[in-house]
Amino acid sequence: MANSKILLVEDDQNFGDVLRSYLEIHDYDVTLATDGLLGLEMYKKGEFNLCIFDVMMPKKDGFTLAKEIREQDQDIPIIFLTAKTMKNDVLQGFKIGADDYITKPFNSEELLYRIQAILKRSQTKADPKEEIKEFHIGKYHFNYPLRILTYDPGSKEEDKNKLSPKEAQLLRMFAQYKNDILPRSEALTKIWGEDNYFTARSMDVFVTKLRKYLSKDDNIEIVNIHGNGFQLLIKSEAEI
Repeated sequence: MANSKILLVEDDQNFGDVLRSYLEIHDYDVTLATDGLLGLEMYKKGEFNLCIFDVMMPKKDGFTLAKEIREQDQDIPIIFLTAKTMKNDVLQGFKIGADDYITKPFNSEELLYRIQAILKRSQTKADPKEEIKEFHIGKYHFNYPLRILTYDPGSKEEDKNKLSPKEAQLLRMFAQYKNDILPRSEALTKIWGEDNYFTARSMDVFVTKLRKYLSKDDNIEIVNIHGNGFQLLIKSEAEI
């Protein structure tokens, strides 16, 4: 898994270097900027999982920088660092949308734990794709909560299949990645809890079952992408 990327904006070069080194030792990928203007430039050029901003900085203070970034991204976590302890400054930080606020001097381990907690919360936020409960897959309709796959043109009972929990989870992931590659490792980790030889063989069995369920529509194919994963290919849609 790639290291989380942190944008650190701190005008004290020595302190910034020390803090960057400390976070890098703990497997974070840290970009350091020494003023608010440079920080904004760095933000625009890169992709980050979390921002740490000093409040009092030349050219552009941390609060202004955070406001400008919040206009572009409502979700990226922001931690403010400051020597100030005035209540109004703390409140201003949270009004802007700070996820945490830590005053200098601080314990490095405490900052590390706060970073870990914030990243864990932000990374477990609901994926919009997870909110979708029903899917159209070619000529099929799939109701995920009920685990029912229905061949739309038909109305007979044999046109409906009640899937097992794992079959339903796997089909939902295929539908979410429709016409794109579903990484094998992602499916194994999310559904089976681990990626190893035995769970991979189990997944192959479930893929075979899903192919059988979807076999009434000739435009549907589950393709094995060697060394990568699978692709639920809806031919007529892929050609558009």
